[in-house]
Amino acid sequence: MSKATRTDPQPSAPHGADSHDLIRVLGARENNLKDVSIEIPKRRLTVFTGVSGSGKSSLVFNTIAAESQRLINETYSSFVQGFMPTLARPEVDVLEGLTTAIIVDQQRMGSDPRSTVGTATDANAMLRILFSRLGKPHIGPPSAYAFNVPSVRASGAITVERGDKKTVKATFNRTGGMCPRCEGRGTVSDLDLTQLYDDSKSLNEGAITIPGYGSDGWNMRLYKESGFVDPDKPISKYTKKELQDFLHHEPTRMKIAGINMTYEGLIPRVQKSMLSKDKEAMQPHIRAFVDRAVAFTTCPECDGTRLGEGARASKIKRISIADACAMQISDLADWVRALKEPSVAPLLTALQQTLDSFVEIGLGYLALDRPAGTLSGGEAQRVKMIRHLGSSLTDVTYVFDEPTAGLHPHDIQRMNELLLRLRDKGNTVLVVEHKPETIAIADHVVDLGPGAGTAGGSVCFEGTVEGLRTGGTVTGRHFDDRSSVKETPREATGTLEIRGASANNLRDVDVDVPLGVLVVVTGVAGSGKSSLVHGSIPAGEGVVSVDQSPIRGSRRSNPATYTGLLDPIRKAFAKANGVKPALFSANSEGACPTCNGAGVIYTDLAMMAGVASPCEDCEGKRYQPSVLEYHLGGRDISEVLAMSVDEAGEFFRAGEGATPAAQRVLSRLSDVGLGYLTLGQPLTTLSGGERQRLKLATHMADKGGVYVLDEPTTGLHLADVEQLLGLLDRLVDSGKSVIVVEHHQAVMAHADWIIDLGPGAGHDGGRLVFEGTPADLVAARSTLTGEHLAAYVGA
Repeated sequence: MSKATRTDPQPSAPHGADSHDLIRVLGARENNLKDVSIEIPKRRLTVFTGVSGSGKSSLVFNTIAAESQRLINETYSSFVQGFMPTLARPEVDVLEGLTTAIIVDQQRMGSDPRSTVGTATDANAMLRILFSRLGKPHIGPPSAYAFNVPSVRASGAITVERGDKKTVKATFNRTGGMCPRCEGRGTVSDLDLTQLYDDSKSLNEGAITIPGYGSDGWNMRLYKESGFVDPDKPISKYTKKELQDFLHHEPTRMKIAGINMTYEGLIPRVQKSMLSKDKEAMQPHIRAFVDRAVAFTTCPECDGTRLGEGARASKIKRISIADACAMQISDLADWVRALKEPSVAPLLTALQQTLDSFVEIGLGYLALDRPAGTLSGGEAQRVKMIRHLGSSLTDVTYVFDEPTAGLHPHDIQRMNELLLRLRDKGNTVLVVEHKPETIAIADHVVDLGPGAGTAGGSVCFEGTVEGLRTGGTVTGRHFDDRSSVKETPREATGTLEIRGASANNLRDVDVDVPLGVLVVVTGVAGSGKSSLVHGSIPAGEGVVSVDQSPIRGSRRSNPATYTGLLDPIRKAFAKANGVKPALFSANSEGACPTCNGAGVIYTDLAMMAGVASPCEDCEGKRYQPSVLEYHLGGRDISEVLAMSVDEAGEFFRAGEGATPAAQRVLSRLSDVGLGYLTLGQPLTTLSGGERQRLKLATHMADKGGVYVLDEPTTGLHLADVEQLLGLLDRLVDSGKSVIVVEHHQAVMAHADWIIDLGPGAGHDGGRLVFEGTPADLVAARSTLTGEHLAAYVGA
């Protein structure tokens, strides 16, 4: 029998498996997309651009990434799938060539006090192993250095049964690193007793000043009739025992006024009834009391390091793990580099790479013990990127949502290099972005539009960056826009003096902020801009501070309820139909009884993201059928809430629906560039930039004289930045002072005065490196900002 010979195919004939190099999308109709069909090349960098609300996120996140996620979930066993959300298939005809999608978004990280930059990446875990091997004195395994692990000591016979065998264990020990006083939080809460009671009065005279402790309520009767204290005696005259019984007594069952009740000291009672609850869910007067009465101070035992005494005493080269986590990451990287220990060489290499990634990505100014909840959206996104840079995975799809948010032009260059490095490992990189510097490095560009909301949702251009420049779309026309520096800046009407500012990394900064003009505070990420502005110009009398933090409100909140727009709308409907306004509130009498006016039924899945499915009774309209029979100008209330801001502006301007009060609010929303938002869109679905502009629109009617804005161009298309600048000018011209923390060169060029911080980030920043007009900054070119601004305006 002749031996079979293997013939390799000729190199010129490609393998069939290599032909799948496109992600094909046919007929996407998610949200405002209008039957979008595109082909995206794999293993390339594709940038999606277009005005805010044009459908970029609907295509990238809600269609491509969502379907990838759904298909991955289907690979798990039926048992596991039973615990997972049943994801709906996106509205699309065909999706081919998908790969595993990893979404790196700008959602803030959890605000749990025990979540830090170190625990959110692998850096903290590697440091713990390092100290458990090399730390002197040796105190135990890696868990002994973890502030999330408490020490446990149990003694006594513990019987373990396995079939016929029985094992008796006498003791059980686990060494953890958690500080026992603050339980790994780094801070302890202290009650200010002067806010609980007035010690010059007796109980009968109303000494207790806590909300809900009125003279004839049950709370007060509990203390008056307990027999532990004399109700007619001023608290300042109590004996030591009486004060102990009044403030700290253990819970005790007893009969008071003929009823069985539990008596306990005032402090534990207040802690249980008020301090253990979520502050955001409290009524305003109780929240105000908690703010007054509770002071969070650094834990005196661990000095804010969150670690127990043993973990702090164990050191490598005179540095404890607490010292290492408190170091700026760029310094920690140098310290780790200097450790030469063959026994842990692979670990040191891995730790070194992780710390160097922080520095490369422009986060070298952070420390590992920085609470994750205090990171901005852009910083949180870059911390999530760290995990993927060292990943061994290839041929996956990385999806980024504006990775340049919060980055100085100097830092954008580094971010571009990282995106290209991910691509060069053989991954498909999809980026939603507005900054021309990042669009310029794309292999493929998809421009959506032409407008926002119902005017968007179509592909206006698909191809190379050069093609986009000459393509005539809104993005193409504005791609090479360059603002010129203001020739004659406005004159200041006064100054706001800041002296000795030293919050975070600021080095005793003295600066005079001119009032009555547009002031831009700039500098590289981590140079101290927010510390200067928010630390030295506190929101209060005459100061309106507008940032990108999540808006306090539930899933029921929407632009109509948040801005107060719903009130005049409800009244207009009520007047036109002769019924009461409460019927037209989805949170009140008019609500659909099945979903209680939410429009969707939420299923909470405990360990996974919850799932929302539209209510089958009201079909997501949120109202009872009887309420939808009332009309105003031919529209029912649910149809009005489904309108965009611009549509509603037309509707309430004239004719039967004319409502001047609603028109005023809508024109402000339109001014800040939110004309595409629908009135009933839940606030939880808005981006950081949209939230900030919504707050700005709400505050524009305030009496404040100073407006402080934090990167208002986040999420804005190049064309929308012009509209924002016009709005800032109108604010200044109406006599307001506007202070903007910003990196966008168009805003810098438009400023009357620039304050530049730097020269670097973290402990290399925090100094005032320039103050003056944009023209002077360009002429001097003495700072990084000056160089980039000069290049931008073509000076």
